[in-house]
Order: sequence, then structure tokens, then C-alpha cells
Amino acid sequence: MKFQVGCELDYDISSLTTIIFNIRAIENKYQQVLDSNLAITPDCQVEEYIHPHIESSYLRLTVPEGKLAISYQAKVELHHDTNRKQDLQEIAPAEIPLDIIHYLYPSRYCQSDRLIKFAQDEFGDCQPGYLKVQAICDWIYNKVTYMSGSSDAHTSAHDIVTERAGVCRDFAHLGVAFCRALNIPARFVSAYAWQLQPPDFHACFEAYLSNRWYLFDATRLAPEEGLVRIGTGRDAADTAFATVFGGVQLNNMEVYIDRIDEDSVELDRQAVATT
Repeated sequence: MKFQVGCELDYDISSLTTIIFNIRAIENKYQQVLDSNLAITPDCQVEEYIHPHIESSYLRLTVPEGKLAISYQAKVELHHDTNRKQDLQEIAPAEIPLDIIHYLYPSRYCQSDRLIKFAQDEFGDCQPGYLKVQAICDWIYNKVTYMSGSSDAHTSAHDIVTERAGVCRDFAHLGVAFCRALNIPARFVSAYAWQLQPPDFHACFEAYLSNRWYLFDATRLAPEEGLVRIGTGRDAADTAFATVFGGVQLNNMEVYIDRIDEDSVELDRQAVATT
């Protein structure tokens, strides 16, 4: 499946400001960026850093007082795994690759060490592997109310277990924390989400099963096969779409993702060829 993704961001800058953006679709074994374009007004120096372990592409720029406009577009092809998900198995800690072992550890928003007993009580009797992670997603969907404005930048997975209300990042944090509490490596994912209404940057998570990462979205607000990864990390602290050091006012944000109809594209090409 192929998708056209992008965003438009407009800011007022009140003083010399440095901003780190994480808005570009990443390139990995699960998705390929076929082409992309990034436009920044006013023209300024941009530094890019692709983190080798947490799979995020960071753009750092420093802009003077005034206006700032960011426009990003990309065409992305997703490569879906065809294995039967019910057959996906957990990996014993002794066999988990060392370069992802840190995804078993607690993090700022995913205090898995504080949720071990709770997770074992709720999911300890579930079938291992994919079915256990799916049971986690089902529990979150049924027990936590999706409610805009119910959480803030300080809300953690442990808070959500108590308060039982949150937004997509909270659902993802809780899924990550429960998995780690059960010795399943898990990481936070920011994404462009096809059919998400209203369009916005979305959050979901990945669990490491049968020696690869698999996407899960406990919100059920968008189909998993239409999630285009922007960044992955320990939690939302690694994947914020903008981290600001200075005086900034966000005036407008537009996020979009459209599926590319290959049949229509082929028909268009044939029409051009016959004219």
C-alpha cells in the first residue's frame, strides 16, 4: 500500500528560537519513502540527525523573530507482514537482541516497574505472544475512555491506570508499559494515520514478537495497515513532533494522509501515453 503524507505548520516566533522537528516519515524495513519534499520559510540552516537506535529523524533549526512556515510531503510505501498474527510468539529475554533490550526497561512515561503486579493479574493467564498483546489492547480500549483534554504532558501510563481517561499518546504509553511489565519489548510510535478523524499526528505502539516489530493501536481510531511511522522511541519524549526552545505560538497545523490508488495512477499513465 502507498500513501501520500504531509503536514503544514505555521508559527509566530517572538524571539530567537531553536526548534527540533520530528515530522518526516522514517525509512526502515517496514516502510519505504519513495520521494519527499521539505520547504521552510524563511530559508534557514537545517541540521538533520537520524537516530540509529530509536528510528527517528530529527530536524533542528534556529529562526529569528517573525514568521515560520514548514511544509512537508512524502510518498511512502508500506510493507505489511503476511504471517498469521495468531502464530506470533514472545522472545525469551535471553534471546532478545541486545540492541533492543532497552525496550524492556521502564521510561519516563511508561513506568512498567510500577505495573508488574497489575499486568500479571490482568494478563498473566492470556495466551502468550500476539494474543496477549491483543488482550492488552482490548483491555485498554474497554477500560480507558478516549477523551480529548483529559491528560497533559505530565500524564504517565501509571496515571492512566488510575484515571481511566486519556488520548492516543496515553493509550500507547499504557500498551508499552503493560508489554514491558510482561517482558515483551515495546516502543512508542508517532504516525500519520489513514482515516483518522479529525486528521492529526497519531500515537500507537509496537511490540517485538517472532523477531520483528508489529504495530498495535489500542484506540481503534485508524486501521493498523494505514499507519505510516514518523518516529519510534521509548515513549513520547523521544517522538514529539516539535520541541521548542524559545518563544513560539503555533497558529495553524494541518496533517494529512491519503491512500494512493494504484489503479487510478495506472489509468492516468495510460491516458497520457495515448494523447
